[in-house]
Amino acid sequence: MAGLRLIVGLGNPGAEHARTRHNAGFWFADALALAQGVRFGIESKLHAETTRVVIAGEPVWLLKPITFMNRSGLAVSAALRYYKIEPGQMLVAHDDLDLPAGVARLKFGGGHGGQNGLRDLFAHVGHGGFHRLRLGIGHPGHKDRVLSWVLGRPGAQDEQAILRGIGAALDVLPMAVGGEFEKAMHRLHTNGRDS
Repeated sequence: MAGLRLIVGLGNPGAEHARTRHNAGFWFADALALAQGVRFGIESKLHAETTRVVIAGEPVWLLKPITFMNRSGLAVSAALRYYKIEPGQMLVAHDDLDLPAGVARLKFGGGHGGQNGLRDLFAHVGHGGFHRLRLGIGHPGHKDRVLSWVLGRPGAQDEQAILRGIGAALDVLPMAVGGEFEKAMHRLHTNGRDS
């Protein structure tokens, strides 16, 4: 399987959104950039902040759309065209209500699960044939509370759990970038259960 050439973190721009649950994808992208010692810069033609990292010896573009979550597809489709990257060579990191806070899961394909950034990405790309990193943020328990939940900041315990999940995902990223996505998926999904 081909490796990854583009990693996208989904979120909303602006300081008021920075630490919200909905920005877990941005948290992942920021943690990766920090670990690599690189900084993001605005690329206006891509409607995004971008930088380049080297993982497992491979150059990989890192992207944070500045379009707001509901229009993420605009930036991602522009980047795919500009860098001449196939959707199957992309990993999209996003928050996931269906996973407990701190649980991180890799997958390929599937539906958008109601996640608005993914929904818009599907509309622009035309399908869901790309890799995802699902970052669990927990669920408030009732659908009427979902909006305030995702746009709110997690408590200290949940925030630390989400950051631990991000750390576990970063640990397996070199495998995924190198084309060993199934191996990376297995390692991430069994992390902590077999020790």
